[in-house]
Amino acid sequence: MSFGSVSNSTGKFVKASLSSVTEAAAAVSELAVNSAISITNAPGKDAYPLASFTWLLIPQKSNDRAKGEEFVTFLYWMLDNGQPMAGNLGYAPLPQKVAAQVRKLVAKLR
Repeated sequence: MSFGSVSNSTGKFVKASLSSVTEAAAAVSELAVNSAISITNAPGKDAYPLASFTWLLIPQKSNDRAKGEEFVTFLYWMLDNGQPMAGNLGYAPLPQKVAAQVRKLVAKLR
């Protein structure tokens, strides 16, 4: 599909790409539970302005301890082993500092 470049917050015209979306995500300074963080029009010379995170709605405490533990294991796998696969699946990899913040949120799940 053809698409054009879009002017970002610095006035630079940027095409959508995995790296330009990752650049937009790199602008996040802190993630928090139930946060409403937006990376739309994020600062950054090469940040694509029409970007967003994919969100998961997860209860902090699972009713089934075994399933909850397996799900947490899966989330850690996504953050570690899964990141190198993200690009091949059409997802922009998380910047390391954002992935580290997500790990802290995952650690709070029970």
